Amino acid sequence: MLTRKQIQLLEFIQARMARDGVPPSFDEMKLALDLRSKSGIHRLVTALEERGFIRRLPHRARALEIVRLPDALMRGSAASADATGGFTPRVITNDRAAPAARPRGAMTITDSPAVELPVMGRIAAGVPIEAISEVSHHIAVPGSMLTGRDHHYALEVRGDSMIEAGINDGDVVVIREQDHADNGDIVVALVEGSEATLKRYRRRAGMIALEAANPAYETRMLPESKVQVQGRLVGLIRSY
Repeated sequence: MLTRKQIQLLEFIQARMARDGVPPSFDEMKLALDLRSKSGIHRLVTALEERGFIRRLPHRARALEIVRLPDALMRGSAASADATGGFTPRVITNDRAAPAARPRGAMTITDSPAVELPVMGRIAAGVPIEAISEVSHHIAVPGSMLTGRDHHYALEVRGDSMIEAGINDGDVVVIREQDHADNGDIVVALVEGSEATLKRYRRRAGMIALEAANPAYETRMLPESKVQVQGRLVGLIRSY
């Protein structure tokens, strides 16, 4: 049987992974559970791992994988979400109509459990690289990573500036195409119309901050007119 704090942590991790495609940091977990130190989070994570609810991936920063959810959380999350503002699991059914064709080959969720997405080249998680516009190949991703009928595409990550967000060099990120973002979203940002980068997005006093998740990289501050959001991170695929 799990303790109340263990269930709260598991629910928080599940919600953040559903929203961002990557697990939260230990600092974010500490704040969410109102604990005084990260050592308490370490103990909770270890307990969940020992009970088979999560798995820590070796040699990866912030790499957690949810293996299963307790029955109580599965039954109670939908009922409690309205009252607490918590996570409500999203169920994808197989009665959707086929989506319209997408320019440049981008595809949306279908009835298939796996969806072929175009890989639009490489994206820099570090110093911005030349903007992406060509489809290099396609990759199959789980349909559960995608959201409704929105358009999605994939990018290969180069660089380590987002490593503390669980995004490593060589990962493939799944992006929902959109031209807006909320503070804290991890986005594909087009800088000055020619350079693309993967960063956390924040508005600050009329400027856009593109934040790395690696202390070796500085936050870039740019006028809003020089930053265009190309999409938001919704999933991540890693090969071993």
